Amino acid sequence: MPPIPVVITEPEYRKAQDAFDSSTDVTVTVVAPDEDAVVKGIEASQAWAAILGVEHYAEALYSALPRGGIIARFGVGHDGIDKRKASDSGLFVTNTPGVLEGAVAEHTLALMLGLVKGISDFSASVAEKRWCPKQTSELRGKRLAVLGCGAIGRQVARTAAYGFGMDVVGLDVVREAEDELRANWGVARFTTDFADAVAEANIISLHVPATAENHHLIRMETISLFAPGAMLINTARGAIIDEISLYDALRNGALAAAALDVFESEPYTPR
Repeated sequence: MPPIPVVITEPEYRKAQDAFDSSTDVTVTVVAPDEDAVVKGIEASQAWAAILGVEHYAEALYSALPRGGIIARFGVGHDGIDKRKASDSGLFVTNTPGVLEGAVAEHTLALMLGLVKGISDFSASVAEKRWCPKQTSELRGKRLAVLGCGAIGRQVARTAAYGFGMDVVGLDVVREAEDELRANWGVARFTTDFADAVAEANIISLHVPATAENHHLIRMETISLFAPGAMLINTARGAIIDEISLYDALRNGALAAAALDVFESEPYTPR
């Protein structure tokens, strides 16, 4: 069987270049991530599969691939892919589960440490030749609310509980997972109620998908349910947070601090 022609966007190719180059099952065409470049690459190579990143693909991609073709999102979720158009065009949409759980969980804990230790403030003051020593806090003993107990949320919960001695509360819509979360993932308490999860949490970490139900899940109304002095971490999706409400909450002290790895508009555009 001859190698399968596959188009892959350049940033995603770099993430696993050795694997792509060494494969005898596929012939890879590397293209820029914009939709026009992807379409031209598909047409030139007669590819029936495209491996893509987080960019938004609105129209031409879905008619460029043949029916039965594959759109593979390199990462979790299907952000940027119009699944209805893909389905109407007879295309399969998939992603790469399992490749980012550890990395995102580590990054989440790094952001938590950065907040409680004031690392960015200290770094900025030294760079500005100011000496501003102050006492910081620690993660041990803090209550962490993990909102969304999927693969990444579970990794965060376990590392926080067993590695840093945090008291972890898990929030998820799937109650059937409660026993496993308690037994294997360090979740001391499980709930399906948002207000209950955040009421006494020192740190809230977001790990829910960017569904219509979760759009602006974090807004002034829900922030008002947080405990005084709470900190917020988002390594999930930018659209989960209403950024204007977040800004207002930080300004008025309703939130002590926030660390964001994602934004509603990327590259970030202030509103």
